[in-house]
Amino acid sequence: MDVRIEKSWKGVLSEEFDKPYFQSLIEFVKNEYRTHKVFPPGSLIFNAFDRCSFDDVKVVIVGQDPYHGDHQANGLCFSVNDGIRFPPSLQNIFKELENDLGIEQPKSGNLERWADQGVLLLNATLTVKAHTAGSHQNKGWEEFTDAVLKKVSDKKDGIVFILWGAYAQRKGEFLDRSKHLVLKAAHPSPFSAHSGFFGCKHFSQANDYLSSRTLKTIDW
Repeated sequence: MDVRIEKSWKGVLSEEFDKPYFQSLIEFVKNEYRTHKVFPPGSLIFNAFDRCSFDDVKVVIVGQDPYHGDHQANGLCFSVNDGIRFPPSLQNIFKELENDLGIEQPKSGNLERWADQGVLLLNATLTVKAHTAGSHQNKGWEEFTDAVLKKVSDKKDGIVFILWGAYAQRKGEFLDRSKHLVLKAAHPSPFSAHSGFFGCKHFSQANDYLSSRTLKTIDW
């Protein structure tokens, strides 16, 4: 199956694209785009991979679903398009960033600037029906993104995995802690941010780890 995705990822994930689950997933997704409003736009489904090649990955942040409101999702977890009001979780991410590194809240919630530096902003599910949270869960995306995480864990060394919330932590249970840094905290949602997300200092910890490996740090 021909999947339009950045070439280094295409090589790493080629065996996934031929598996029956993925072929069924693509048929489901194509039909959803034909018959419903679906986010993100079709050209941005694999934006997380297109903005951050396999070779360039230094940090992985795991999200769950794309935003399901109009004009929000751009294929990167927690990220919104320029000019879009920050969702509550993203507001809290920027609050923690300011508390941790003194970086003032940016004008845009578009996190492409992170992706371009080697941060893979990976949602577990890459598409969603408009205004219907979780509508594309359990259709095959989770199996695909588990395979993505496993390839990164197995084939690379010294990656920072950032797992916010119970869902992301379960998804990352198999990550190889012997050769990667796995950071865990509560989800940045307003319902849980005060239970361990605020004060987690994951941004500075990630940079300290990269620096210890003489890698260029992330300009958050």
